[in-house]
Amino acid sequence: MDKHKAIPQGYMTVGEVAKKMDVTVRTLQHYDREGLLSPSAISEGGRRLYTDKDIVKLHQILSLKHLGFSLNDIKNRVIPLDTPAEIAAALAEQAATIKEKIDSLSESLRELEALREEVLQMQSVDFKKYADIIVNLQMKNDFYWLIKHFDDQTLDHIRSHFDKDSGKAFMDTFLQLQDDAIRLQNAGVPGDSDEGQNFAKAYWNMINDFTGGDMSMLPKLIELGQFQNAKQDWKEKQTIANSYVEQALGFYFSKLGVDPFQEGTK
Repeated sequence: MDKHKAIPQGYMTVGEVAKKMDVTVRTLQHYDREGLLSPSAISEGGRRLYTDKDIVKLHQILSLKHLGFSLNDIKNRVIPLDTPAEIAAALAEQAATIKEKIDSLSESLRELEALREEVLQMQSVDFKKYADIIVNLQMKNDFYWLIKHFDDQTLDHIRSHFDKDSGKAFMDTFLQLQDDAIRLQNAGVPGDSDEGQNFAKAYWNMINDFTGGDMSMLPKLIELGQFQNAKQDWKEKQTIANSYVEQALGFYFSKLGVDPFQEGTK
């Protein structure tokens, strides 16, 4: 009885706090030793005493710990709770941190589900392709699914000639030229016109960027629009675009007096 009388009104023992917040007494003792959450008072009998303010601070600590922060990280993130503004700032930071974590977990879940679909569609276990798909998912490349269609030679070529930035730049150029081809085709612009030939030159430069001068890679690039089981909207766009590309390049190479596509398939 005397033991309980020694606890001033408005204070809680370490055991009461542990029960209230569903943690162990040992955890609270550890936080005290680490300088994260020291008791607001010590009773005459040497017992640690906590207040409601300590409960709020403990909630901060437990929330950040649940989000994966280390104790050292938490030390730098726990905000003083002496004014309404400080309390509001602490809650706002926690909310922002939680949202950031949710966004990160949601993105990880999207990547896992996308990779799972790719794995199920592939006919063999290929961890190199899995790794490439993961990298492209993290790059936010919407065309990560193309990777499963490439053979080892093409993928080795891509890995050796492109990094993250140059690979994205190439894909952006490819998609832009694809849209240009569809626009020119729909507008009825002849492939041998000045506009058509400017397009052909830009397209051929893009092809040279991809092949790096290795003409044996030409058929691989042409296959981009001909993969079996490719997404329907991709195949439809490629069919329209390739119709104009073939026409414009045909005139372009005729003027140059060469047929690099024929050479590339030898």
